Amino acid sequence: GSRMSLLWFLLTAPVLLTASSPVYNPNNGTVPLVIWHGMGDSCCNPISMGAIKKMVEEEIPNIYVHSLMIGKNVVQDTENGFFLDVNEQVSMVCSRLAQDPKLKAGYNAMGFSQGAQFLRAVAQRCDTPPMKILISVGGQHQGVYGLPRCPGESSPVCDFIRKMLNSGAYSDIVQKHLVQAQYWHDPLNDNLYRNYSLFLADINQERGINETYKKNLQRLEKFVMVKFLQDSVVDPVESEWFGFLKTGQAKETETLQESAMQCAKLFRSRQQTIKFSNGNFNFLYLFMSK
Repeated sequence: GSRMSLLWFLLTAPVLLTASSPVYNPNNGTVPLVIWHGMGDSCCNPISMGAIKKMVEEEIPNIYVHSLMIGKNVVQDTENGFFLDVNEQVSMVCSRLAQDPKLKAGYNAMGFSQGAQFLRAVAQRCDTPPMKILISVGGQHQGVYGLPRCPGESSPVCDFIRKMLNSGAYSDIVQKHLVQAQYWHDPLNDNLYRNYSLFLADINQERGINETYKKNLQRLEKFVMVKFLQDSVVDPVESEWFGFLKTGQAKETETLQESAMQCAKLFRSRQQTIKFSNGNFNFLYLFMSK
């Protein structure tokens, strides 16, 4: 089932988690792993991030795994995934990683759902300590244009988010106080998105090229994007492989490879390090099925 599929994917992770440049590492030769959870989840949920942390620790002896908690406790961590400015979250994480002596020689990162694009922002904005491999599991690198199903026990929160997005995703107040608005990508209002998206338009170089972002992203040894073939949470699902809806309409999509402009903004023209992988299971039931 879904859990076995995820288990299989993560059991191939030792190759990813140890295949980095030979630099001195204080963690018995293993490269540490930083995990950032998705929307409606927390760092330490025993059926999601907690289970993954445990699984990785069991498979890779002596590995140091840091599952990010955004806030002082699990409740705050979950709430902040909906309501704390993403730029502030990324800044907090950058400071925390820089202060962790176990990450000094570098680390690998695995982000789930929105945590994946947040970790990409960390890679682009903060080069110390160096991120080596970024594994994006169901990340929304070109944002979302729809919130078909919200994970977790967050239905009232999801209803509120939908109302806010519909009332004006790019208004100042919604952008500043709603995480999902900061990676809302409306293909029918491209100028609004480019000018007023506080997070996604910035890290995707939509307002001009930040050479530091580009240089830092190109330092990754590998950037692995896992797309869920049966996803019912991310809309459009192509965003998980950095594709999106073509501008000006909401039906046809294009891939990262087809979008030469987007590719040039972020990656080398002959990028060797991007890996596309797929998982034939539903994002929402990833940890629920046996």
